[in-house]
Amino acid sequence: MRARIRREGRISFREWMQAALYDRREGYYCRSDLNRQGRAGDYRTAPETSPLFAATFARYFVKLFTELGSPPSWTILEVGAGSGEFARGALSALKSNYPDTFSATRYLIDEVSPDCRTRAALSLSEFSDRVEVLRICEITKPIANLIIFSNELIDAFAVHRVTIRNGLLRELCVGADEAGFVWVECEPDGELREYCERASMKLAEGQTAEINLEAEAFVSRAASLIKNGYVITVDYGQERRELLDAAERNDGTLRGFYRHQLISDVLSQPGEVDLTTTIDWTQIKEAGKRTQLETVRFQQLDQFLLAEGLLEELEESAARLSDSETLRLRTKSREMIMPHGLAGYFQVLVQKKHD
Repeated sequence: MRARIRREGRISFREWMQAALYDRREGYYCRSDLNRQGRAGDYRTAPETSPLFAATFARYFVKLFTELGSPPSWTILEVGAGSGEFARGALSALKSNYPDTFSATRYLIDEVSPDCRTRAALSLSEFSDRVEVLRICEITKPIANLIIFSNELIDAFAVHRVTIRNGLLRELCVGADEAGFVWVECEPDGELREYCERASMKLAEGQTAEINLEAEAFVSRAASLIKNGYVITVDYGQERRELLDAAERNDGTLRGFYRHQLISDVLSQPGEVDLTTTIDWTQIKEAGKRTQLETVRFQQLDQFLLAEGLLEELEESAARLSDSETLRLRTKSREMIMPHGLAGYFQVLVQKKHD
């Protein structure tokens, strides 16, 4: 990236972030030498925090399967599946508790990291008769009775950054000097201007905001793949007005994490740190509406899990476990149900597409 900037000039932050996270050799999510998740990594996800997350969503999948008319076959496509931890938990729960739904299930896994795709295939080998690891771009036509599920996917999409300087919209791009990468203001392109106008974004002087154009592209792509079915998005975000009006968001929501510590200079360690932004739920809903996706549910994750039977799943699981295993399960479940636990900071959006 430094060589390119020296040769061609500054690049957009979206290009810089895309390389920092997804470069095939040195991108953060594609490196096989990094331990990204868990205590030794940079972040935690709900599937690894508690097996009840996947088991409860399996219950919800069964409900959607019934709403689709209990077809002889249906498909779950998990986008950004990592090493397959959620898929393994959900399929195990379906096989054990809902054999009729399980027998009809085909499970597709999309994951950008070659290393994670390999690990997912190994982890899910017992389900090899119904699991396929692929890229979403390889799907060429709409699928009937399709569920598209993602967890903490959109927050990791590469974003543009914009600000207001002397009353004018400016884009925050990336340049380079002898010390490293630096921020450079530049003229925004037509696509960014069009989005800001369409979204009625009114930034104050000096205020910074992220624009996630890839989020809209993902929603559009998801809708194009569904003949009839649902898009289920689990992530952390706020409505657009909350994002733009909150005083603590004046510098935007872009942040970097290394060993669970916040990194102040997000340009300092490309390929070494997790980069993320808070997603704009208003944008996701609007993009869905434009592509025939109807919002049927939007709820805080902990409330969603409780409503869909997490406590019942906990008790049923506890009945099969030893006392020590039950204690560990109950302890981990607190992150899923306590107001200030992990799930309390996430939301679930369910969008439906009819035939």
